[in-house]
Amino acid sequence: MFNRVAFVTGASRGIGRAIGLTLCRSGFYIVVASPEIEKNEEVAEEIRASSGEAMTLNFDVTSAESVKAGIAKVVAEKTRIDVLVNNAGIARDALAMRMKQADWDLVLQLNLTGAFLCCQQVLPLMMRNRWGRIVNISSVVGQAGSAGQANYAASKAGLIGMTKSIAQEMATRGITVNAIAPGYIETDMTRKLPEEVRAKYLASVPMGRIGQPEDIAAAVKFLASEDAGYITGQVLAVNGGMYM
Repeated sequence: MFNRVAFVTGASRGIGRAIGLTLCRSGFYIVVASPEIEKNEEVAEEIRASSGEAMTLNFDVTSAESVKAGIAKVVAEKTRIDVLVNNAGIARDALAMRMKQADWDLVLQLNLTGAFLCCQQVLPLMMRNRWGRIVNISSVVGQAGSAGQANYAASKAGLIGMTKSIAQEMATRGITVNAIAPGYIETDMTRKLPEEVRAKYLASVPMGRIGQPEDIAAAVKFLASEDAGYITGQVLAVNGGMYM
């Protein structure tokens, strides 16, 4: 019996995929939401192979219409969304003086505005049920900054500010809102980095290893649980000591 519905954006790969698989093993029904339709189905099949249940959603967080329609579809089928994980994100790196405005706009629209739009749509549902968990996937870059990533850092720092503000608004409604700030995690995004850059990042991690998507998923599982009911407005750093 699946009592809770978890909506995971960017769930077609990497950290989002690991979150979906981890939550399904804890009894959550998973909504695999991303614009990558075929990969969504692959993740949903993995969830079902793990004795979980899932539905897929062609979902574009940069479109207010897509967000509204997608969440409405889930509610029509499942009547509720208990957990929202705002994981969708991209990077378009360049030094600030050379950064194209289109790359600034896209990263902010997808990483930050998209998360806000999702929150806006699910909050009335959670308020009605007087229970909810929102987990926003930020980044160590949003805490410490990073040369060549002004747009990405701004979007991830913005998620932290948004998290704390909505947490204050929802604190009396049984809804917690928290952020996770991953450090250097093995994903498609980090695998594309030049080897010298990867080595530099690894050298900055006191634990001496690259984090795995499952490390982030475990933190999401905790914050989505009943055990985290008195934790809100917090940023949980999962970074191997990379930033303290």
